Amino acid sequence: MNQEEIIRMRKKFKPKTWAQVKANDSWSVFKIMSEVVDGYETLSKIGPCVAIFGSARTKVGDEYYHTAEEVAYLLTKKGFGIITGGGPGIMEAANKGAHIAGGKSVGLNINLPFEQEANSYIDPDKLISFDYFFTRKLMFMRYSQGYIVLPGGFGTLDELFEAITLIQTDKLVNFPIVLINKEYWRGLIDWVKQTLLKEGNISEEDLDIFQIVDTVEDAVNVIEEFYSKYSLKPNF
Repeated sequence: MNQEEIIRMRKKFKPKTWAQVKANDSWSVFKIMSEVVDGYETLSKIGPCVAIFGSARTKVGDEYYHTAEEVAYLLTKKGFGIITGGGPGIMEAANKGAHIAGGKSVGLNINLPFEQEANSYIDPDKLISFDYFFTRKLMFMRYSQGYIVLPGGFGTLDELFEAITLIQTDKLVNFPIVLINKEYWRGLIDWVKQTLLKEGNISEEDLDIFQIVDTVEDAVNVIEEFYSKYSLKPNF
């Protein structure tokens, strides 16, 4: 779908009236419960997974596509499953790496009017589709043992800062968050340090919640070293 088609699609969606919002509330509760129960029951059986995030718009053959595939492959060989948003781009590459390595390839797909379709490298019994972003994000937070974050857009930033915030506020058990490609993330991190930190809106130690690396090997090492420090191992 090209940009013009996306714009036309968005124009079809009109704001709901307050009466419509209230009428849908009660029925939405049952759908939300269904997504949470389905997610819990499926993911609790899978075992330790590392979540890999990045742009859905990354093309096959792109440098970042290859990086995602390689890091997923290596992590799978170390015994971790791979969990992604289930769509194309970086998500597809990560699921592909896990699939090739013969490991667990999990996809948490989101139903959208454009851009997102489940990729073909997800294990059929490990594909879950969601209507709500917040139930999908709950599954990532609850069942991921680490985050690998590759170049992406708003959705990638959303997942990244959600995890950082929950760890910062002790609402989530500490786990490694690794950003790959220092040059891509440089502007954002400089702003965080020069503006957020300088203004006192974050603490110096908050910068230790995540790490930035340039190589696949370094990213895998961060995950491995974190768990070896606590004498924890993934399930083979």
